[in-house]
Amino acid sequence: MSCPRIEVDLSKIRRNTQTLVKRLGLRGIGVTGVTKAVCGHPALGQAMLDGGAEGLADARISNVQRLRAAGMTGPITLIRSPMLSQADQVVRSCEASYNTEISVISALAAAAIRNGSVHGIVLMVEMGDLRDGISPEHLENIAQQVMQMSGVALKGIGANFACLNGLAPTALQMAAFCDLANEIEGVCGPFLKTVSGGNSANLPWALGERATGRVNDLRLGEAILLGVEPVSGDQIGGMHTDAFTLVAEVIETDAKSPPSPIALIDPTTERLRIVTTSAASARMILAMGHQDTDIPGLSMPVGSTLIGATSDHLVIGTPRTLPKVGSEVRFQMNYNALMHAMAAPDIKVELMGNPPTRPTRHTQGKVDHLALV
Repeated sequence: MSCPRIEVDLSKIRRNTQTLVKRLGLRGIGVTGVTKAVCGHPALGQAMLDGGAEGLADARISNVQRLRAAGMTGPITLIRSPMLSQADQVVRSCEASYNTEISVISALAAAAIRNGSVHGIVLMVEMGDLRDGISPEHLENIAQQVMQMSGVALKGIGANFACLNGLAPTALQMAAFCDLANEIEGVCGPFLKTVSGGNSANLPWALGERATGRVNDLRLGEAILLGVEPVSGDQIGGMHTDAFTLVAEVIETDAKSPPSPIALIDPTTERLRIVTTSAASARMILAMGHQDTDIPGLSMPVGSTLIGATSDHLVIGTPRTLPKVGSEVRFQMNYNALMHAMAAPDIKVELMGNPPTRPTRHTQGKVDHLALV
């Protein structure tokens, strides 16, 4: 098999989706599967849909186009505010998009009229994350402007949490967000189909004891893909955390002890620290580096230590018997490492766990090994 590669167990993606769909469904909340971390890989998007996700969402139009090229016809939403230069592409590929700028919405409206369609608009509200969003005091005015435009329809409102500042939403913030949905309906008239309360960081709130109010949608990527809650990094009960495995090949071994002391990279802080190495330690070099993934986001094999990495070499120390040149070493990844590895052009994707059976050819982005959708 080719190295480096990512082995993906699609059955675990399906089961993770099913688990969250079931739990959130009891709270009146649907799931939108987010494919941005996997670059809009069609097989992974299909696994989310097979697990019960109501639709898919992505932040990049190129990823949406990849899904469409694979024959996916269900609803796909663009969750990053569209670029003005891509208005026509967004209208042709997405049923709806998340927006913050009236000038962009106007461009989408014009593009939709040219396309003979109506594009759904979800207004993103700033609720404290300080990334993207309309200030609550301006929301009513922008919503009214959208209502007056031809070519677009006000579909709902959304919010982001823990994206920029890493803080999980509070019950007070979520209650205020729900109040905004009621206020917009009172002013603009039509019922808001989508009240999207956030992402995977909202799961502790959504699955807690408090009422979830008007929220009827969560946009979930990390929780489905990795089975963890983003803020704490803790495993979500009953979820698989090993759907993805990064595999790299050993290209050199060295049983000689490096000089002591040696500077090692702390994988948590990404800072150098000085340690004293054991005389019994040995090193292996793998054909993978910073150009392929986020090295601090890798979980080292048991008993191994990250010594360092360059653009295309990964050096690991181990007190155990050195593997042979040509053998493989396997890693688990956090969200950043997964996202970078999936976008790396030299890392192949190997689908496992009963992948769908219709083959397709992808010419966009990376080449997939056994790319099936």
